[in-house]
Amino acid sequence: MFKIEKDQNRIEKLKPRSFSELGFRERAHLQEWLANKPDALGEELLIIQKEFAGFSDTSERLDLLAIDKQGSLVIIENKLDDTGRDVTWQAMKYASYCSRLTKDDIRQIFQSYLDRHSFGAKAEDELCAFLDADEYQDVVLNKGVTQRIMLVAANFRKEVTSTVLWLSSFKLRIQCFRVTPFSRGDDLFLTIDQIIPTKDAEDFMIGLANKAQDEVEGVEAEKTRYTLRREFWSSLLAVINPRTDLFRTVAPGIRNWLSVNTGRRGISLALVVRRERARVEIYIDVGSKESNEELFDTLIRDRAEIEESYGETLTWERLDDKRACRIKGERPGNVFDREQWPEIIDYMVDAVIRLDRTFRDRLAALPAK
Repeated sequence: MFKIEKDQNRIEKLKPRSFSELGFRERAHLQEWLANKPDALGEELLIIQKEFAGFSDTSERLDLLAIDKQGSLVIIENKLDDTGRDVTWQAMKYASYCSRLTKDDIRQIFQSYLDRHSFGAKAEDELCAFLDADEYQDVVLNKGVTQRIMLVAANFRKEVTSTVLWLSSFKLRIQCFRVTPFSRGDDLFLTIDQIIPTKDAEDFMIGLANKAQDEVEGVEAEKTRYTLRREFWSSLLAVINPRTDLFRTVAPGIRNWLSVNTGRRGISLALVVRRERARVEIYIDVGSKESNEELFDTLIRDRAEIEESYGETLTWERLDDKRACRIKGERPGNVFDREQWPEIIDYMVDAVIRLDRTFRDRLAALPAK
């Protein structure tokens, strides 16, 4: 690693150091760094436990347990200046133990971690947010043999790298990261470099992971909740289509929403059902956060007049932490309870027709974006 000395138009080599000479320890330092900044390993990871020891008939502990964006468990083993000889075998044991964890096991493990480190947070909500799932029931965790291993150390012995490369040929998902501390005066720096597999090989493995995830989603689509959603949308469309042409070209699907374009690019009219709520909404996403917020702010200036026209209070969500904006009306309702369907459908049909009438001319009059 080099530091650029801009004024002198030179580069200065930084001194590589060992963790031991700097006084850093595996559990107190390297593990904490990764737990608090897991994307240092090159991707989005959700840490769900540290020093996990919840294995039957053994007191062994794995360093960090995480979940990736496909819902696979990631076993992260940290070593400092040297991997030792047995790190691969150790990590594979942990992966085999973790392969038996159920979705509810993982939820409980994560909740235990949150109770210690993020008081008040709920595992179900955090998992849905991380995996971009509409509902916890849609979350797929630890499917089949999708467990992954990440080994982190300053130096990897040849017997370790040789074993990892051989195991990778059997499509086992193992990555090795070399961590190197550097110093310059009192300043300390750290590099984290993936050395196995190479980036080209990783692209191939990511392709396999995506294919596996598509297959998982195909299987999940046949589950009861997806079938119920399709039946619900069929029932709703049978009621709404004789009253309006809004959704006449829309087919019932398995997702928790149906939407149509309002005639303005990037602004849609949507019906959304969840386990606890049913809503109708205007969804604004014309491509940029700035443009979305400008359109939203234009509409909300006439909030009182709009809500009077609609007939009830609406919820206005600028969604400052996201790109899109939303204006919605909602009520309680469980789409997975068939007995509630008539009441939910009556509400949604009436509400979405009123929402369209309220906003149609206003959306058409918005400035082009």
